[in-house]
Amino acid sequence: MTEPAAPPPGWRLRIEESLPSTSTLLQRLAVAGEPQGLAILAREQSGGRGRDGRVWSSPPGNLYFSLLLRPGGPVRDAGRWALVAGLAMIEGLRPFTAHHQDLRLKWPNDVLLGEAKLAGVLCESAATAEGTLDWFIMGIGANLAAPPALPDRPTAGLGPIPPEAVACTMLAALERARALWRDEGFGAIRAAWMAHGPALQAPLTLRGGRSGQYAGLAEDGSLLLAAEGRVHSVSTGEIAFREAS
Repeated sequence: MTEPAAPPPGWRLRIEESLPSTSTLLQRLAVAGEPQGLAILAREQSGGRGRDGRVWSSPPGNLYFSLLLRPGGPVRDAGRWALVAGLAMIEGLRPFTAHHQDLRLKWPNDVLLGEAKLAGVLCESAATAEGTLDWFIMGIGANLAAPPALPDRPTAGLGPIPPEAVACTMLAALERARALWRDEGFGAIRAAWMAHGPALQAPLTLRGGRSGQYAGLAEDGSLLLAAEGRVHSVSTGEIAFREAS
């Protein structure tokens, strides 16, 4: 597969040399009425954001971009769109590594290369007064030339690849995922995510210590965790980076 040289139809890619945060800028534009289809890429960030208020290390050479959707539909679909974001990331990174068989998804928001973090997404959204999704932003970071050293997890990079090429490939993958949802229903998205995720019955531990066995994903995108003879649906939280053994 050859990576596209331009974003797919319907997308506008804006490239900035430096920003505090691509998602913060895009959120301001979304609130002001920016139409869907805008993606903002920064060569570096000074205030990148991760989950739970973490700082996202943003040295030059990696991918930092955020994209804006206005999908409509019920607010509860936000968890489903987060799974779409995972698929866009992993399928967008696949053409740039010879080790694509080692790429996998970690619920709810990471792409791993082997056991090391390669990419992540922070999804943010807002609702209309009628209770539908007004806007949905996927803020994506991927380690290319400069994987940061983190104290709590190993990281991996893919090498000195033009970030805009990866961004365009992810946008094309996102459009394929949206078409899959439209044509075959969300069950096809759920199945595609699970094909890249942990093996069923794999032991998992959530941050905070709760553990069990992976039992798949619920229809709303929640994690299913089997423990103490029951299957629990987990809609918030994060799998600890080192899975239980």
